[in-house]
Amino acid sequence: MSVKLPKETQQQLISSIQLFFREEMDDEMGELRAQQVLDFCLKTIGPSIYNQAISDAQGYFRDKVEDLDGAFWIPEATRWKP
Repeated sequence: MSVKLPKETQQQLISSIQLFFREEMDDEMGELRAQQVLDFCLKTIGPSIYNQAISDAQGYFRDKVEDLDGAFWIPEATRWKP
């Protein structure tokens, strides 16, 4: 699965990459080169980040489902018990 980003997000990331290289590496980077860096990151790093996010979400929802009884269980028909 390849990570697809909205065009606006891509453009923001390209600008961020250009800014990073300008400020941290003293290197001016054109838009094409910044797009290539972004594509490389999405293809090589993106899947690991995506998989970790899925794993985190699964753990979060697993914890919430396991806690349903504790959070929402209500005793039944206890009003008239002796």
